[in-house]
Amino acid sequence: MRPTRSTIAFFVLSLTLVTGMIAKATTPAPPASSTARVARGAYLVQTMGCNDCHTPLKLGARGPEPDMSRALTGHPAELVMPPAPALPPGPWGWVAAATNTAFAGPWGVSFTANLTPDVETGLGAWTEQMFIDTMRTGRHQGKGRPVLPPMPYQIIAAATDEDIRSIFAYLQSLTPVHNQVPAPIDPPEN
Repeated sequence: MRPTRSTIAFFVLSLTLVTGMIAKATTPAPPASSTARVARGAYLVQTMGCNDCHTPLKLGARGPEPDMSRALTGHPAELVMPPAPALPPGPWGWVAAATNTAFAGPWGVSFTANLTPDVETGLGAWTEQMFIDTMRTGRHQGKGRPVLPPMPYQIIAAATDEDIRSIFAYLQSLTPVHNQVPAPIDPPEN
């Protein structure tokens, strides 16, 4: 008995569907689209408060507000800070600059980093893995000096790798801004 055209068509269609299901089951899921990843990163940067410290404050009509023309550029290079005031005895643990980009405490003085993708002064030369390692270990580029307070890397370390990748993708999508942030200053020796 010869198969009819409809039987052959049914067989071919069935084979195509089964082959497609097998291929779909064995093919790893594609990575998040870069557009979706950048959008997720923008959301995370906003909700995690990254602008609170990495975007300098300026005086606005209602008091201090983020200077979004300098979004995520870190401590302004042109703002040279005087020596940090001594902390009085008691419950005060640290002090902050009016820009909220420089902080002094028992660790010395820390300045918030330029998170734009400028190759010389920001994250432009960083790899995604360096960024993940920094957020996981609390070490600059994942292996260098400690990331200093008040950077809450311990909170970001609890994020998924995909969320940290999304944050990095968003930061890499920004316009690079050349802004050389000062190096941290060690605490005075007693």
